Parts: sequence; C-alpha cells; structure tokens
Amino acid sequence: MQTTPGKGFRTIWPHPDADGIVQIIDQRQLPHRFEIRDLVSAADGAWAIREMLVRGAPLIGATAAWSLYLAAVEAKRLHGPAEDQLACIRSAAATLEQARPTAVNLRWALRRCLDALDGDAVDFAERLEAEAEAIAEEDVAVCRNIGKHGVSLLETIAADKAGQPVNVLTHCNAGALATVNWGTATAPIYLAKERGIPVHVWVDETRPRNQGSQLTAWELSQCGIDHTVIVDNAGGHLMQHGKVDICITGTDRTTRNGDVVNKIGTYLKALAAVDNAVPFYVALPSSTVDWESDDGFDIPIEEREPGEVTHVSGLDGDTARSVRTVPKESAVANYAFDVTPARLVTGLITERGICAASEAGLAGLFPERA
Repeated sequence: MQTTPGKGFRTIWPHPDADGIVQIIDQRQLPHRFEIRDLVSAADGAWAIREMLVRGAPLIGATAAWSLYLAAVEAKRLHGPAEDQLACIRSAAATLEQARPTAVNLRWALRRCLDALDGDAVDFAERLEAEAEAIAEEDVAVCRNIGKHGVSLLETIAADKAGQPVNVLTHCNAGALATVNWGTATAPIYLAKERGIPVHVWVDETRPRNQGSQLTAWELSQCGIDHTVIVDNAGGHLMQHGKVDICITGTDRTTRNGDVVNKIGTYLKALAAVDNAVPFYVALPSSTVDWESDDGFDIPIEEREPGEVTHVSGLDGDTARSVRTVPKESAVANYAFDVTPARLVTGLITERGICAASEAGLAGLFPERA
C-alpha cells in the first residue's frame, strides 16, 4: 500500500487476498516502524480502537463499521438463523460503542450500519461490507472537501505575506492517520502544497501520547511539508511573537452549539489564540457533530490509564524502550480531552463550507440535520 498521505493512501482497508480480514496501520509503532496488522473479529476491532492502534474520530468510526462487518462474518459462520446472526451483530455493536466514549463518530457509524440491516433479511456480512466501504470512501471525499474550503483561508493569508510561508499551528493529529485519508486539519495544508502555497507547520508534541511529534510530524515529513515540532507549552510564546498566522485543529466531537471536544490541551491553545488575535479554526466532517448535544460540558471525557503519563517511549539506538519519569508514589490523572467553548472558535471548516461555531452557523450548512 501507499505510505504517503494523499492519493491512494488508506488507514484501513479489506485484505486484498482474503475475505473476512481487515487491515490497519498500527499507529502505535509510528514514526519508527510502519506495521500493518490484521483484524479478524469485532473483538480485534474493539481492541484496536481502545488501545489506539487506530485513533481520530473519523477513523474510529470507519474501524467500527469494518468491525461490525467482521462480526457479521463470524455470526454467519457460527449461527444459522437470521435472528441469531442479528443478535450477535447487535451484541458486537454494543461492545464496540464502549471502546472510546468521547468520539461521536463511533456511535454514528454503528447506528448507520445497524440501520442498513433494516428490511428484508439478506446476507448481513455482504450488506455491512458495502456500508463500511461506503463510510470509508465518503470520509475520503469529505476530508478532501474540507481541504478545499480550508485552503481558502491559507490563500488569503499568503496573499498578504509576499511569498513568506503561512505559519499554521496544530495540536494532536488530525491528519490522514486520524481519518481514512487526507485528514481534517491537515487537508488544507496538503492542498496548499498542491497549489504551491508556501506553508510551515508548528507541530505540538501533544503529551501524553505524542500524536503530534510522532504522527503529525511523520505525515508532514512523508509529504515534504516544512514543519517544526514544539513542546505543548510553546504555542502561546510563538503567538505572542507573531510567529503563528492561524491555528487549525481537529475535533473528536462538536456539539450543535459549536463547543469543541478535542485532545487535551486544545482549550489552552484557543485561549492563547484569542489573547493574541490569532484565528482559531476547527476542521471537522459533519459526522463529528453531535446533533443531540448542545453543551460540550455534558460530553463524557475519557480518562485513560496512568501509564500513558508515567512512562515515555522512544528509540534507544535501534531498540524501542519505555521508561518511567514519574515517582511511583505520585498520583496520576490522565484526561484525554478538554472542551473549547464555541466563543473561542473563529469558525468551523466542514465539507460544505466554513461557518460560525454556533447552532445557527451549523444549521445554515446542514439544515436537514438541524
């Protein structure tokens, strides 16, 4: 498969030579190793989501869809009657939904797949395979459209900079690795490169799992995009000194009033951006909007295991190692996400255009959902 984000790249795909197997990139191994792993059951899919072999709201949704297909393959093999197969599939869906509670695409994809099973009894695996493929391909098109709308912001900034690079600051990884291809926050950057717009990206390391320094930096390196990795706490300093033209992040869930739930630390970047008059945009597909919630502070915030904070991993020569950096006696809290209130968000970049981070703004682009 192609390892460079862009045309032909995929983060999840059916095995080309074997039915009932789905393949993913094991993102825990990046940037040092590029490894492909097989998923052969819905339990494998739930594990891959929970342990973050795959991550990013759109990719989590696509992985859930493909995992439900695997559940149908297994159910067809083990259970004869259609009602027994369907019960097995619904049980797998309930397990998958609990794998990561914050990313709304997980619930969205599962509901869509289960809805596809309504009607006359047919081959459930065949129908779910088609639905998973459709979700994945739609995500590619949606992210490309997010890029087309978002690149206009970079073009406007570039026009005022007389050939100097547009400096974009991003947090976590909202790139091709967080989606099926192209990414959300990175899609405008990739299209800017295609159009010859000079861009430089400030990449937050994004502790504790370092998705910025390990995943975003890897992506940008693969695509030849100028970038600099910074510690999480450097963003405000860069904004104070005029070194950031625009912030673009992704989101794991955005409420219908425009509150943004994203990787822990996003809120602090938004505060710094507002204080320094730096535009702060959030790029997202409409599938990441939680149309049932109107307050980000009602969203469950995932708390992950302490080892992500107490230990750091990296290469020691050619050997991967994990070392403890926190005293054994210290208590550890590991909140995975925070809430950026809509009032701090300049705008939302979606597949249908850019709108205000508000209920009215989203309703203007997606009246059928509002």
